[in-house]
Amino acid sequence: MKTAAAPLFTDPVHNGASDPVVIYNEEKGTHYMFYTARRADADEEGVMWVHGSDIGIAESGDNGNSWNYVGTCRGLNYEEGRNTYWAPEIIRHNGLYHMYVSYVPGIPSDWNHPRFILHYTSADLINWSFKERVNLNSERVIDACIFRMKNGVFRMWYKDEQRGSHTYFADSEDLSHWEVKGCAADDVPHEGANVFELGGRYWLITDCWNGLDVYYSSDLTKWTKQKERILDEGGTRKDDGVIANHADVYVSDGKAYIFYFTHPERKGRFLDDTKFGERRTSIQAAELEIKDGKLVCDRNKEITIKLR
Repeated sequence: MKTAAAPLFTDPVHNGASDPVVIYNEEKGTHYMFYTARRADADEEGVMWVHGSDIGIAESGDNGNSWNYVGTCRGLNYEEGRNTYWAPEIIRHNGLYHMYVSYVPGIPSDWNHPRFILHYTSADLINWSFKERVNLNSERVIDACIFRMKNGVFRMWYKDEQRGSHTYFADSEDLSHWEVKGCAADDVPHEGANVFELGGRYWLITDCWNGLDVYYSSDLTKWTKQKERILDEGGTRKDDGVIANHADVYVSDGKAYIFYFTHPERKGRFLDDTKFGERRTSIQAAELEIKDGKLVCDRNKEITIKLR
């Protein structure tokens, strides 16, 4: 039986694959992984290498155990010139794919610039059409995650940097008009929220830049924080010896697979990354489990991924 590759995927163009999200391609019968294609090899000022990024695509024909590069999304151009696209979230509804992607104008050399979330649609996961800019009453929002609740309403979680870099949430009935409802988690600054259901509970994970924080809920509104983080200690697999960053969880047949990225050679803080080796990233995958009511992850365990 085939086991998951480690690392699972690396971007062959700029070596900066990050912020992965996985979805089933109904038309092709394969799985697609979308990711921020950071330009880890760019010799530019400050953090320009994190900006100016496309959204990359990889494909798996073996239920998620190995991935091949496909290219980048087409049709995302929102303004003229070279701009920045981060952290895609993609869902399928009524035969159409919807992407919510973080957008930063231009290629800034620092972090002090507006950013917001754009909505696109596609019939094939390659070619995208712009729908609208999502109105979330803030000029600094990124990292959308969407989950459809049992009442049919869609709920979006996102990072609001104007409100403490905490996770806020908004609801929509049509995937275009969103009403901000409040804050889901405000204990510490974080980003990259991801929500899923497993073992009779809803779970929310966030990237706190020191591993992943875990919260749980029975109603998708009130969240309780789990004391223990996950993926906050390095593993033994190739390119997996450091903390995990910005993850996506795919639940299939009662099993939860977490897709995350690492900076395998990082030695210091993010802003100190001046060398290609410290900037480069790898996508990894592991299985999540519930033990004694807690979400845990053994990143060193050999797994066979079985995405449906």
